Amino acid sequence: IVAICNCAPGVCNALRTSQLFNTPNMSASAYRAHVEKDKCVACGKCVEVCPVGAAKLGQKLCKKDGSAVKYPKTKLPDARRWSAKNWNYNYREDAKINCYDTGTAPCKTACPVHLSVQGYVKMAAEGRYDEALKLIKQDNPLPMICGAVCNRRCEDACTRGTVDEPIAIDEIKKFIASRDLNKKDRYVPLCEKHDGGMWGDDYKIAVIGSGPAGLSAAYFLRRDGYPVTIFEKENRAGGMLSHGIPSYRLEKNVLDAEIDVIKEMGVEFRFGTEVGKDVTIADLRKQGYKAFFIAIGMQGGRLAGVPGEDAAGVETGVSFLRRINNDHSVRLNGKTIVIGGGNVAIDVAGSALRAGSDEVTMFCLEQRDEMPAAKDEIKEAIEDGVKIDNGWGPKEVISENGRVSAVVFKRCTRVFDEEHKFAPVYDENDTITVPCDNLLLSIGQSVVWGDLLKDTKVELRRNGTVVADPVTLQTAEPDIFVGGDVFSGARFAIDAIAGGREGAVSINRFVHPGNSLTIARDLRKFIELDKGDIEDPTSMECFDNAPRQIPGKKAGRASATFEDLRLTFTEEQVKKEAARCLGCGATTVDTNRCIGCGLCTTKCEFDAIHLTRDVPAASKMYRSEDKVKALLPYMAKRTFKILFTKPKDE
Repeated sequence: IVAICNCAPGVCNALRTSQLFNTPNMSASAYRAHVEKDKCVACGKCVEVCPVGAAKLGQKLCKKDGSAVKYPKTKLPDARRWSAKNWNYNYREDAKINCYDTGTAPCKTACPVHLSVQGYVKMAAEGRYDEALKLIKQDNPLPMICGAVCNRRCEDACTRGTVDEPIAIDEIKKFIASRDLNKKDRYVPLCEKHDGGMWGDDYKIAVIGSGPAGLSAAYFLRRDGYPVTIFEKENRAGGMLSHGIPSYRLEKNVLDAEIDVIKEMGVEFRFGTEVGKDVTIADLRKQGYKAFFIAIGMQGGRLAGVPGEDAAGVETGVSFLRRINNDHSVRLNGKTIVIGGGNVAIDVAGSALRAGSDEVTMFCLEQRDEMPAAKDEIKEAIEDGVKIDNGWGPKEVISENGRVSAVVFKRCTRVFDEEHKFAPVYDENDTITVPCDNLLLSIGQSVVWGDLLKDTKVELRRNGTVVADPVTLQTAEPDIFVGGDVFSGARFAIDAIAGGREGAVSINRFVHPGNSLTIARDLRKFIELDKGDIEDPTSMECFDNAPRQIPGKKAGRASATFEDLRLTFTEEQVKKEAARCLGCGATTVDTNRCIGCGLCTTKCEFDAIHLTRDVPAASKMYRSEDKVKALLPYMAKRTFKILFTKPKDE
C-alpha cells in the first residue's frame, strides 16, 4: 500500500483477511499512528474508530517506582513460523476492546455512559466551551440534567480524591451544559446517516416513554438519521425527571431546554397517547414502525405490606411527588413520617418539608453509612431540617377515625446477609410508636404496564421488569427493545441514559436485515487504573495545589422554596477547578497492529495523534507480473530469520 488507506475498513477483504490471519502488517500502509501523551486526554474517540484495535486507552501517570507502564505489542510473522494456532478467529470482537488490562482514567471508567471527562475538563480549561459541549453530547444527550441530579460516580472514582478532594467534575459539566439554556449557544447535533442523507419512512422507530432512557434512545437514533416518534401518555415530556424529581433539584426550564434540543433535531413527540390503550403495538406495526424501544420507567410506588396502611393520610412517595411536582400549592399539615432510605425518599422528605409539614422524620432499615441515598443529598436534607432515624422498619400503622395517627416501628438488626443480599432481620420485641399526621412510603417502585404488552411475547420478571438480553436489550419479541428502569429496576438517570444509547445501537443494527446485534459490537468496557500503584501526584510537575472550588448559593432558606438555590460555577471557578485534574489517562497505539489508515487522526480534538512514515519500504510499487520477483527477497529473509533467529518473546 503506497500511502494512507482510504477504503471502508468494514468491507475491505484484504484488511479482514489480514486480521483473521493475525498479520496486520500485510495490509498496512507505510504510515503508523503515534500519540503525544502530553496532549492526549483519553477521550477515546480515536479508539472507537480504530478498525483493528491498535489504539487502546491506557494511563499517562507513571507507576509508584517512577517507571512508565509497558504495553504489549502484537507478534508479527516476520521472524517466526505462522500457523492456524496464531490466527485470530475473534478479530472482530478483539478490535473493539477499548482498554488495556492495566486500566485507564477512573472517571471515564466509572461513568455509566463513559463520558470523555478528561477531554471536556481540558477544553473547559482552555475556554473551548462549545467544543466541550459537543464532546459531552457525543455520549450524553442530557448533560445539564445530569449536572443537577447525577450521583457523581466519576467523582467517587477520581484519582485526585486520593490526595485531597476529587475534581468537581459535575459542576464543570453543569457550567458547560448550561449553554443549552440559551438558544444561540445550543449544540444541536447534525442528524444524518453514513452517506449524508436520512433514512425514509421504511425505517420508522417508535420510542414509548419520554424519560431519560427514551429521550436518550430517540436522540441517538435521530442523530443516525432515523425518523423517530416518542409516544408519551402524559402531556409533557421527561417521565420521572418531570414528575418525580422536585424542582428544587431539577428546575423545569433546564429539563425543557434539553428536550427542546431533541425536538430541534426532528424527533416527533405525541403527548397524551398511551400505547396499549389509545393505540397498540400491533397498530403501530401496521403504520410502518420497524422497531420499538420501551422506556416507561417505574412510575408506581409500593406499599409496605403492614396492617393499617390503607388509612387516609398514607400515600406512596412516588404518588406524592407526582402531585406536588404538578402543583406546588399541595399542602401537608402536622408531622410527616417518610419511610425509606434512598434518593427518592430524600426527595419525598424535602418536598414534604416544603409543603408545610411541621416536622419531617425519615425512618429506614439501614444504618447511616448503609443508606443507598447519596451522601451529599443526606447532608443537604439534614441541613434543611429533615430528621433521620436509622435501623427501624414499619410493623403497623395506627389510625383514628380512619386516618393515620401513628406508626409502630420494629428494630432492624441486620439489612443484608453475608453475600450482601437484601435480607432484613428484625427484633420484634424492640418497638417504638411514633405519632404522625401523614405517612409517605418510599420503599420501592413498580412498573405500571397497563395493556402495553398485550398480545406480545415479552416476558416479565417477578418484580415486573422485562426479561431482555443484557447486551442488546432485545426482548422475546424481536422488534421490541427495552431500557432504563423497566429493565434494570430503579436506578439513576445516568444509567437510563446509558441504556437508551445501547438500545439505539441495537435498533440501528436490527432494522437492517442480515445484521448481527453482537458481532463487532463495542461493549464499552473500561478498566480503572490501579490507584495504589501510581507516582505521588503531589510530586508531579503539573500538580496544582489549589483546593476544590465550591459553587455558590442564592439567598434564601432552602426548605421554604421549590426554587433550586444552587448556583453554577463562575468561569473563573471552572478554570481553577479544571487545573486540578491530574490527567490520568492517554491512548496508546500498538504500532505492530496499526495499519496507518489515519481514521484516528480525523477524530482527535486535541492534535494528539499523528501519522508518521515509519515503513517507507511499503511505499515501493511493483507491477503485478513482477510480484514474485518482489516477494522472493522477503521470503528468503524471513526463512533465514525463522531458522537462525530466536524471537525475543520466546
